[in-house]
Amino acid sequence: MTYLPGLTLPAPPTVVVWNSAMTAYNFGPGHPMAPARMDLTARLARSLGLLDLAHVTVQAPHVASDAELATVHSPEFVEAVHRVSEDPASPDEARGLGTEDDPAFAGMHEAAARLAGGSLLAASAVLDGSALHAVNFGGGMHHAARERASGFCIYNDSALAVRKLLDGGIRRVAYIDVDAHHGDGTESIFWDDPRVLTISLHESGLTLFPGTGFANEIGGPQAAGSAVNVALPSGTGDAGWLRAFHAVVPQLVTAFEPEVIVSQHGCDSHRLDPLAHLNISVDGQREAATAIGNLAARHCGGRWIATGGGGYNVTGVVPRSWSHLIAIAAGRPVPLRAPVPEDWRSYVEDKFGTATPALMGDDVELWWRSWEVGFDPNDGVDRTVMATRKAVFPLYGLDPWFD
Repeated sequence: MTYLPGLTLPAPPTVVVWNSAMTAYNFGPGHPMAPARMDLTARLARSLGLLDLAHVTVQAPHVASDAELATVHSPEFVEAVHRVSEDPASPDEARGLGTEDDPAFAGMHEAAARLAGGSLLAASAVLDGSALHAVNFGGGMHHAARERASGFCIYNDSALAVRKLLDGGIRRVAYIDVDAHHGDGTESIFWDDPRVLTISLHESGLTLFPGTGFANEIGGPQAAGSAVNVALPSGTGDAGWLRAFHAVVPQLVTAFEPEVIVSQHGCDSHRLDPLAHLNISVDGQREAATAIGNLAARHCGGRWIATGGGGYNVTGVVPRSWSHLIAIAAGRPVPLRAPVPEDWRSYVEDKFGTATPALMGDDVELWWRSWEVGFDPNDGVDRTVMATRKAVFPLYGLDPWFD
């Protein structure tokens, strides 16, 4: 079943990173980061015909080398991951290895380095021009910092992709993170690098891990304004989330003038996600992906690398959200009212004993107020947005009230 709603635009050469070996990134039974998320996404995307399009190439990732990993992580940290991977009974909790969030397991280094290799592959394809868009839905490990694993993330593949782009001659990269959790690791790696704009739209750290990502976190002394944080109140829904996105992201991307966009599409912002407290639909997540793709088309000649991230409603949400991401990157968006392929639904019911949604969307009405309508000081989302705009907009010559 392939959805091709009009062929008026040229299809962008697109790389999708996938190989079943990626499911070796497995913290064990009961851990929220279930590897089935990736397998079910690939199966749904294939059932929708997205992986068989002539302009889409599915490529298996390599295992990133220690030298590649050391472009954003310290050699000492990479060595520690090797040690714990070889001997899981000897954790290194000071480096976040062998904790409740990141349990040690045999082969952990290779599994994590393979996901990292996927985003490096994506960056290489964009750099050499073989792809305009690239999707690594198994990536998006945005909590991993230079010296420490955190929040289910061992190696920060998104940061590795950004670094590879910079080393390949790209002068400015915008990193846009719409995961429910603050993209703290990626932000910290580029905290004082004016070539990288990191924007994170997330649930407030007052109510959600990692407890950071407030409006006053704006980057280091050499890069003030390079870090942008929109810390949304718990319970924010589609209308507030999309209002916040459109009140901050397009304006700053336009001012920053990136040459490539790297985005992280954790779908744990969904209303059914068990680990976060936002109230977003698959429809809203699809809209955000569309907006990011449009920003890449407008400002970067189309060059766009998209990764996955969080998302812990394994059967009902993640595969649909990330299949929409693949479809948008491939220039062949799947309608929200399209039926979920029956072969995929039957597979999930047989394997997991659970029913899945019948449609590719959540059948909601998407609507949000443009910022031009005006600021409402009694609205929690508006107060959050204004705090971010006041902290960052003047550094780009923008007016927090009216731009």
